Formats: sequence, C-alpha cells, structure tokens
Amino acid sequence: MHAYRDQYAKLFNDGQDAILIAISGDSVEDLAAWARDDQFQFLMASDPGAEIGKLYGALASRPGMTNRNLFVVGPDGKIAYRATPFREVDPAAYTELEEAIDKLAPSEE
Repeated sequence: MHAYRDQYAKLFNDGQDAILIAISGDSVEDLAAWARDDQFQFLMASDPGAEIGKLYGALASRPGMTNRNLFVVGPDGKIAYRATPFREVDPAAYTELEEAIDKLAPSEE
C-alpha cells in the first residue's frame, strides 16, 4: 500500500485516468484509520464477508486470509490485466502495472 501511495502520481496519473480501490477484509473503521494515518490518496473498501475476494479468487488456503492480487479493470468493465499474486517487492511488477494502465489511458492526439 505504501508503494502505491509513493508511486501514485506516476502509476495512476494522480487518479486522472485510473481509480485505485484497495479492497480488504478489514473493517471500514480500521481502513479509514489506516488511510488517514498513512496518508493514502486512493479509495479503500471493506469486504468483511470476502464476497469480492471470492469472486476474484483472492482467498488464500489459510482461513480468513487473502492473497495479494491486483486487477486492472478497463473502461469496458473487463479485466485488462491481472497479477495473481502481485509481487509487491519486485520493482518490475510496478513497471508492468504502469504499462497496463497506460494501455487503457485515452490517447492524446
């Protein structure tokens, strides 16, 4: 989450062409406190029943845990890029993410 925060301007064009929504099983209150304390500039959503996690195959083999997956959904609502699991410690993963987002951005012709 901190890498997204720190690279938000570059990766997500400051939210101009892409919207980042982090989804977690944590409560709304916990997510709000975390976002405020760590100054996240993107949306966070609570999925306490893991319904979204189930839909996207993010449930881990350990009960109550989820995998760190990343999906880029295009303007058509279809998944345009997936990283399952997302390799958050690999710098190349952020390059791949940026390229996937750039492919979806409107051209400036």
